[in-house]
Amino acid sequence: MTDGRPRDLVDVLVADHLVLEDLSVELERGGVTSERRRDLVDVTIAELVRHTNAEEQYLYPAARRYLADGDEVAERELAGHRAAERLMNDLMSTDVMDPEFDGLVARLVDRIRAHIRDDEESLLAPLRAECDPETLVALGTEVISTKLLSPTRPHPSAPHRPPLNKVTAPIVSLLDQAADAFADRPTSVDEL
Repeated sequence: MTDGRPRDLVDVLVADHLVLEDLSVELERGGVTSERRRDLVDVTIAELVRHTNAEEQYLYPAARRYLADGDEVAERELAGHRAAERLMNDLMSTDVMDPEFDGLVARLVDRIRAHIRDDEESLLAPLRAECDPETLVALGTEVISTKLLSPTRPHPSAPHRPPLNKVTAPIVSLLDQAADAFADRPTSVDEL
């Protein structure tokens, strides 16, 4: 709840965008230890994967249903997710001391900002205008729940459309959580 009212889809996703922007600013700032930089990248990736997973399960189907250009916008965003996953995979497999690491981080920050801009202009504002508040609140509730059971690592070969993504995401999430615990990898801002 915010301001005494339930959080709707737009509220939840914009809150995610603010977290991702804060992480991006910190990544750009520099002047931190290599361990801190690695942790920042790991948390940014985990937050972005949870966010995009929720979008794929609820935002894009809503866009397809309620927006005249929803299919086109959803397909464009899905393509962007695939490109971001490849970039995140590259980052996860690149040592923080590798000369390519900073360039990959800069590309990820650019992609995050483009994603935020596209979502807020092409999807969130139009959905708020086209959907009734009850539908948006119901979708916001689903997104919050979904993020709790979402993967924390990119999985480009996993399904990215309902209904298969709704079935596989919790299973993949359990595997990710085990791998994250084993590697002592932080996956939330609270762990930084």
